[in-house]
Amino acid sequence: MSTMTRRRFGLLTGTGAAMLAMPTVLRAQERPRVVVVGGGAGGATAAKYIARDSRGAIEVTLIDAGERFTTCFFSNLYLGGYRDLNSITHSYDDLVAKYGITKVTGMATAVDRTAKTVTMADGATIPYDRLVLSPGIELIWDSVPGYSQEAAEIAPHAWKAGPQTELLKKKLDALSDGENIVMVAPPNPYRCPPGPYERVSMMAHVLKARGDKGSKIFVIDPKEQFSKQALFQEGWDRHYPGMVEWYGPDVHGGIKMVDAAAGTVETDLDTFEGALLNIIPAQRAGAIAQAAGVADEKGFCPIDPASMRSAMDEAVFVIGDACVGGDMPKSAFSANSQAKVAAMNARADLTDAKAFPARYSNTCWSLIETDDGVKVGAQYAPQDGKIASVEGFVSQLGENADLRKATYEESVGWYDGIIADMFG
Repeated sequence: MSTMTRRRFGLLTGTGAAMLAMPTVLRAQERPRVVVVGGGAGGATAAKYIARDSRGAIEVTLIDAGERFTTCFFSNLYLGGYRDLNSITHSYDDLVAKYGITKVTGMATAVDRTAKTVTMADGATIPYDRLVLSPGIELIWDSVPGYSQEAAEIAPHAWKAGPQTELLKKKLDALSDGENIVMVAPPNPYRCPPGPYERVSMMAHVLKARGDKGSKIFVIDPKEQFSKQALFQEGWDRHYPGMVEWYGPDVHGGIKMVDAAAGTVETDLDTFEGALLNIIPAQRAGAIAQAAGVADEKGFCPIDPASMRSAMDEAVFVIGDACVGGDMPKSAFSANSQAKVAAMNARADLTDAKAFPARYSNTCWSLIETDDGVKVGAQYAPQDGKIASVEGFVSQLGENADLRKATYEESVGWYDGIIADMFG
């Protein structure tokens, strides 16, 4: 198996093509302005590549509500005790110091696409010539009956990394032997398709590692199947026999009510009780995408698959979890890959840089138990009006321990590589 080094990660996600597209002459005397909203795997990458590869020809402003960024990807490993929170929390300092990006810490609340301005929560406006939206997801609280933002302080979703992740870990670590966990998984489409099931694995790992024998994890899923299902269920049977019970909609019959205070999830089949409830509701594009008017009736943002340009406004690009990504899953790897295509096309719009044909990649790794890693991924290209999978791969059932360990180690190399690519 090849090792996922920083160099290999850059080649897989299009760094080489981006370097070829550097501009030499501005089309106007005043520097054009690109504003990027959202500082995660998509937004930070887009801001960096636009600033770096334009060699200062474009003024880049990055807006994010946080001073630092905690990754959702690898947050399950924090939950399982394989990482600490500091190791998945990162600074924007190098983007400012190395690439001259202006970092604005605050909440973008509105976009005037006619005036080409972004309005901040404090009333300030920031003008743009091109806008890159990478706001991630917004949770649809009432998609789970009885759930709410207030209930999340008792029954955390932890689908946005930070305080919710810490709360979930605190509650997991406080469980006593014999106390159960009930997870409500999200419906499609949602951020990180294998994520809930890796989380189940990490929670089971914690229970097993401390010798709990009476606790169970119940997964109430609105989907009939999920990403890497056979691999996860094989792993649960091998590592955590009798601990994990997954119920699809044909069994549980539908979720009728969640009572966070009582610790119950009522379904047509039964009422499940847990000392820890992990409720992950349905999702849509982040609020600023809704406010900008570039989301469709389903809540996500249609794009041109050849450029990541919004289907509703040629001056706006939408990347990452917020976009309609075709066959691409909503993942950090996808967002990073899409960001490079958007960055290349934004530069081509505003300078003499050339835009090359889009290419996209994704891999999603999951850890089931110590050194038991699995993955799924593909290469993608624009086809028939969407981003289409052209070549894919997935871990196989019954793989040997050395291969599974190598897969996990590959994921660690990828994490280091994408962080360097985003922020370094």
